[in-house]
Amino acid sequence: MIQGKVALITGASSGIGRATALALSKAGAKVAVGARRTDKLEELAKEISGRGGEIFHKKLDVTQRRECDEFAKEVLEKWGSIDILVNNAGLMPLSFFKNLKVDEWDRMIDVNIRGVLYCTAAVISHMREKKSGHIVNISSVAGRIVFPAGSVYCATKHAVAAFSEGLRQEFSVRSGIRVTSIEPGVVATELNDAITDESLKGFVENAKKMEALQAQDIAEAIVYATGSPQHVNVNEILIRPTTQER
Repeated sequence: MIQGKVALITGASSGIGRATALALSKAGAKVAVGARRTDKLEELAKEISGRGGEIFHKKLDVTQRRECDEFAKEVLEKWGSIDILVNNAGLMPLSFFKNLKVDEWDRMIDVNIRGVLYCTAAVISHMREKKSGHIVNISSVAGRIVFPAGSVYCATKHAVAAFSEGLRQEFSVRSGIRVTSIEPGVVATELNDAITDESLKGFVENAKKMEALQAQDIAEAIVYATGSPQHVNVNEILIRPTTQER
């Protein structure tokens, strides 16, 4: 059951994070949303509170451990619990390795891996103490396969998938903390906007032509996993558009 639970969602200013906040709120959760774009968070807060939902929003850069810790602390002070963590913040600046876009690699590693670690670290002691909780990590189909121009991005998403399984083994049996890795295929979000490699223009255009998944599709998967009975641990959900081959 989701009713009355507190969900912390990163990268909630748009796309999957925003859709997840709306879906979990509709299911009865109190939602704490963080992102760098505070204007988008304010718009989301107005929408949720206008529907009678409870929401807390705060600027959050997941690459800064102090901000992750402070965010969790403020949510606990406000509502006394964090029951669900959705590690959604992520970047996908695909590029061929030979083009040496090192700054993009660094940023992707910081957000896609360190951000997941920092936010999980910020809530894990609380969840262990109460012997319950649910950690949802947004990986990708790229966490299962590797494709040209995706070597670094795929590496980060393989890391998220491995981290999720490690969390499950360490905390599910001993502390009652469930762990779910969500692995979307092509989703109609802003992720492709981060691609600066000119040689990938064709890839981006083809992705736009595909009947992609919508952010709401992923949000519904998260609601399913987090709304399952406590004895059910939905560990992985791989979701592709019907027309996506790989």
